[in-house]
Amino acid sequence: MRVIIQRVKSSQVTVDGAVVGKIGRGLNLLVGITDTDTEAELDWMVKKCLDLRLFPDSNGGSDRWEKSVQEIGGELLVVSQFTLYGDCRKGRRPSFSRAAAPELARNLYEQFVEKLRQGGLRVETGEFGAMMQVSIENDGPVTLLLER
Repeated sequence: MRVIIQRVKSSQVTVDGAVVGKIGRGLNLLVGITDTDTEAELDWMVKKCLDLRLFPDSNGGSDRWEKSVQEIGGELLVVSQFTLYGDCRKGRRPSFSRAAAPELARNLYEQFVEKLRQGGLRVETGEFGAMMQVSIENDGPVTLLLER
């Protein structure tokens, strides 16, 4: 499982001109599922996304990242992104052979979103399998790759 995690001031995802998910301050999560992922990877990734200290202390005194998205009461926008498993080492066209089949990926993606919601935060999503436009107002920018 791979997740690109971005600290954002706001983010939204549009499908066919309609906004399907929109958040304010929080995290934008681009999620890639591989063919070997299980619930163990989901659990690890959920904990990591909710607990990583990526936000400065609200007291204004420190630029250090002291708070998690849960501690600031932030929001999450979760977007499926099979292209995170694109292999560009050979040729001129990416291979997506390590990306999970759509049925497996959808199931694990939906479980991931549900587990994030159990953390008590507002969680918005894109539309699995759709052509989406994602608008991100980075905060920092802070962008990390999580892999399990």
